[in-house]
Order: sequence, then C-alpha cells, then structure tokens
Amino acid sequence: MNKASGGFQLTLQSLSLVVGFMAWSIIAPLMPYISQDVQITSSQLSIILAIPVILGSILRVPFGYLTNIIGAKWVFFCSFIILLFPIYFLSQAQTPAMLMASGFFLGVGGAVFSVGVTALPKYFPKEKVGLANGIYGMGNIGTAISSFLAPPIAGIIGWQTTVRCYLIVIVLFALLMFLLGDPKEPKIKVPLIKQYKILMKDLRLHYLSLWYFITFGSFVAFGLFLPNFLVQNFGITEVDAGIRAGVFIALATFLRPLGGVLGDKFNAVVLLIFDFVLMIIGAIILGLSSHILLFTIGCLLISMCAGVGNGLIFKLVPSYFGKEAGSANGIVSMMGGLGGFFPPLVIAYVTSITGTSHFSFILLAIFGAIALITMIHIVKREKLNRLA
Repeated sequence: MNKASGGFQLTLQSLSLVVGFMAWSIIAPLMPYISQDVQITSSQLSIILAIPVILGSILRVPFGYLTNIIGAKWVFFCSFIILLFPIYFLSQAQTPAMLMASGFFLGVGGAVFSVGVTALPKYFPKEKVGLANGIYGMGNIGTAISSFLAPPIAGIIGWQTTVRCYLIVIVLFALLMFLLGDPKEPKIKVPLIKQYKILMKDLRLHYLSLWYFITFGSFVAFGLFLPNFLVQNFGITEVDAGIRAGVFIALATFLRPLGGVLGDKFNAVVLLIFDFVLMIIGAIILGLSSHILLFTIGCLLISMCAGVGNGLIFKLVPSYFGKEAGSANGIVSMMGGLGGFFPPLVIAYVTSITGTSHFSFILLAIFGAIALITMIHIVKREKLNRLA
C-alpha cells in the first residue's frame, strides 16, 4: 500500500471530507426532532443554524495554511479529534446555548474542505489537478447524506442516539487518517504575513473569491432554503420538497469533477463565462416565474452551473498561486462558505419588504453579471500578457 500515491490519498481525503461535511451539517436535518425537546425561538434557531456555516468558512483560511506546514494527515486527524467533543456535547444538549456552543465547534467539519484542495495538487501533474480537486469536492455529498439519513434514523432511535452514532464514524476516520495518511507529504513553509501581502495584491484572488462566493454560495444556500421555500410557496409535501432539494445538492456535487476535467483541457476562465451566462439565465427564470415547472428548470440550471463552476474555480487556484496556494485555497473557500450564509437572509428580507422572493433571484443574476465583467477582464489581461 503506497500512502504517498495520489490516487490513494485522493480516496482517503475525499471520504474524510464526506465525514467532515456530515458532522458540519448534522444540526439542521435533526432540528424538527431537537425542537421537540428544546424550547427554541425563531431568532435562536437562525443563530444555531448559522454558527456552523460561519465558523466552517472562516476556519478554512488557517486550515489551508496549516496543511502546507504540517500536512493533510495531521490537520485531518486533529480535526476529527476536536469534532468528537462538540458531537458528544450536542447529544447532551438541553438548552439553545448548548446547541450554539456545539454548532460553533462543529464548524471544524466544514473547514476541512481547504485541507484536500491544498494537499492533493502536490500529488498530480498540472493537467490533472482540476479532476483531482473536482473528485475531492464531491465530498460535499456529506451534507446530503446527513439530510437523507439522519431524520429517519432519529425517528427510530431518537436524535440524541443518532448524534452519538456519528462519534463512531469520526473515531474510525481519525484512526484511518492516523494509520494511512501520508507522513511524507511535501511541506511548503512561507511566512503567513508574507503570503498575505503577495495574495492581497493579486487581483485574481479577489476575482476567484467573488466567483466562488456565487457558485459554492448558491450550492449551500439553495440546499438550506429550498425545502422550506418549496413547501411554503408551492404547497408540496415536506417529503417531495426534501427530495427536490436532495436532487439539487446531488446534481451540483456530481458535476463538480466535470468542471475540473473541462478546466484541465480548456481555458477555465472562458468556460466560466459560459457557465455564468447559463447561471444568470437560471436566476432570471426564478425571478420571473411563479410556476413550479419553470422554478424547477431554473433550479436545475443553477445546480448544474454551480457544480461545474466549483470545479473550474478550484482548477484555477493552484495554477494561479504556487507556494501561496494553501492560503489562497483557504481564502477562496472561506468566501464560498460565506456565500451560502447570506442568500437565505437576503431572501427573507426581500420577501418581508416586497411580499415576494422574486427580486432576490434577480440579485443573483446581477451578481453573476458583475462576475462576468471580471472574467472578461482576466481573459483580456491574459491575452495581453501572452503578446507582451
């Protein structure tokens, strides 16, 4: 067994990401059960659900940096050990404050995303980095696994026992990473302040952050708000709404490697332009339609574009940034996570003011158009650099 082989580490780290995302997203699908035992106000509920998203995004920056310093093996291992505490604490929660404290540290599960996208490019030639990061990104499916499996299991054995079952999975993967993680992964040691000085001057980092804010943000946000939104606006059953939201998550997840493969073969920024044009069309459909068929078409279009776009963007990060790739991965992935936090709040705010959610989807189209302008700028600048 060759621990240092790219294929082996890709498999191990991708499965570890699945587990991290399962832990990160455990509270939301179990909330109907938790709220039966813990008195939670609507404002407390929004905070409880938001805390893991915020921390899971912000922690991606130091995790990307640490991966280059000590290696993916130890960042993953330590993350899993840390996760044991909030998961157990969550299973004992009896107050909103205990739920918030648990959620705060569950953010570690979402932060591990930046570990693999930093470590895995070291094992592959440049022409295969997009595919590798795309496959790794499929670990996002951990969110869907928790959404699909946790509620029915909780209905049988209770939500507290369901949460404690996650301890077994976390311990198993901590052991697997300890035994099978690559201890000889190449380390890159560049002072953090020096890295940030270099990165903050690079316009491409800001552009990539904006693009990922939109693509991954759409993936996370739609996964969060779709079930309740579909029930309230179209009168379908909770089960039907859950299946439709699950299809959105799964489609975006499984198309991510396609984005990476396409980015390996063609100009990734040019492909992103086409991708965002289609996403804008999808957002306009959502903004103008009130029929569930048109709404479904718009959602599926955005799901496909979000998945392919996520893969394309993380093909670009390691190709744009060399020694600073770890920190760049952390910053870009942080912005993607935060992109999933704000849209549900915007939808609620816009709906409260206008009585409809349509304008919030038009805002997505506007953000997409702004991103298009930045992409065209990058393409023109690269052409000029080649001619110089």
